[in-house]
Amino acid sequence: MSKRLRICINTGGGDAPGLNAVIEAVTMAACNRGWDVYGIKCGYTGLLNTEDIIHLTPDKVDGIASTGGTILGTTNKGNPFMMPVPNAAGEMEQRDLSDRVVENFRRLRFDALVAVGGDGSLEIAHRLSQKGIPVVGVPKTIDNDMGGTVISFGFDTAVSIATEAIDRLHSTAKSHDRIMVVELMGRNAGFIALNSGISGNADVILIPEIPFDIEKICDHLMDNELRGHRYAIVVVAEGAVPKGGDVIAKGSGEAGRQHLLLGGVADYVAKEISRRTGKDSRSLVLGHLQRGGSPSTFDRLLSLRFGAAAVRAIEAGTFNHMVALRSPDIVMVPLGEALGVQKRVLVDGDTVLTGRDLGICFGD
Repeated sequence: MSKRLRICINTGGGDAPGLNAVIEAVTMAACNRGWDVYGIKCGYTGLLNTEDIIHLTPDKVDGIASTGGTILGTTNKGNPFMMPVPNAAGEMEQRDLSDRVVENFRRLRFDALVAVGGDGSLEIAHRLSQKGIPVVGVPKTIDNDMGGTVISFGFDTAVSIATEAIDRLHSTAKSHDRIMVVELMGRNAGFIALNSGISGNADVILIPEIPFDIEKICDHLMDNELRGHRYAIVVVAEGAVPKGGDVIAKGSGEAGRQHLLLGGVADYVAKEISRRTGKDSRSLVLGHLQRGGSPSTFDRLLSLRFGAAAVRAIEAGTFNHMVALRSPDIVMVPLGEALGVQKRVLVDGDTVLTGRDLGICFGD
């Protein structure tokens, strides 16, 4: 492809370590081909308010691969197909502004969009591609629940941060003969809780894929105490659910959010353990600490590989596809295929079986 292309890139959904590395790789790979690169600020809203578009050059992205966050900003409330806008009465209502996005994309003479995001953002990208925008997707989520790829960037860093936090909790829990219940992110998938819980030597791991019985958890903890293990670490994924119960959530959040706002399950578990066993139990929510800071070496390299592969896909004319890791290679997967199935923990998979062999309770 010899034409001097004008490409753009956006970052949507929740932030994740590695976003800046993707931006750097896309910019450098494109500029080295003589192309022009533009950054769309705040997800897809920058294609509605086109003053939020910046020209990306090598000097502007130099060294950002090692930094957290995203220089383009991001949002999980910017779906152009359901954009909250005020009506004549001043009340907010959702409108489909996708045609304006397509119109602005063409007016700015862009040739392709690199859309970096999770399932929500890439679903939007897929729909925009069906309206004529040439799209290449890059999978991003700390939850690792994106289909089509072995792993998405951001996950390794989140697990490392969670594992370090669990390691630190052991000393304070042991000092007080206390049960510490830590709530981790992950939405409806338990990958962060499972990987960090096993790595951090947790006593109990609760994940959405295995509904938990609070009585069995308490029995396990009391059995451990009879063996002289007087403290415990309980790792809970935010989407974990009790048997026969519903997911615990704070609500749907602000208008335009792509997902239910989960939270509160660790507090519920800690209170139930205290009530049933008499043990001093405390809960804490690690929250957005899992998203912050510099990406791990693995995430940094994966992000750079993804970004460079996205530019190669544009050069080859491979659109409405997503870059993906199929170890050891980066491959192209149709967006529709990747979005078709949400990836979840295999309850009979090796990692869960390893936890059970180590004596970890999964609440079942």
